[in-house]
Amino acid sequence: MKTLINKLISAVFLLAALWANAQGGGTPPNPGNGVGGVTPGAQAAPIDMYVLALGFLALMFIVFFAKKYKSQKI
Repeated sequence: MKTLINKLISAVFLLAALWANAQGGGTPPNPGNGVGGVTPGAQAAPIDMYVLALGFLALMFIVFFAKKYKSQKI
């Protein structure tokens, strides 16, 4: 029974992740509407510059908390 419940929960999470996909399928905005041009080489988001630094920071947090909780034997 426990295995069945785990499989059902996994399936629900998988379907929820597929349903809540953040990629839009609409048409791109019209650059000729008076707002301004679109630069094709522009950066998508400012966070793109810091992906490696943020990944390293996340790894350091994982190591720190793993050692902290390992020493407390929770």
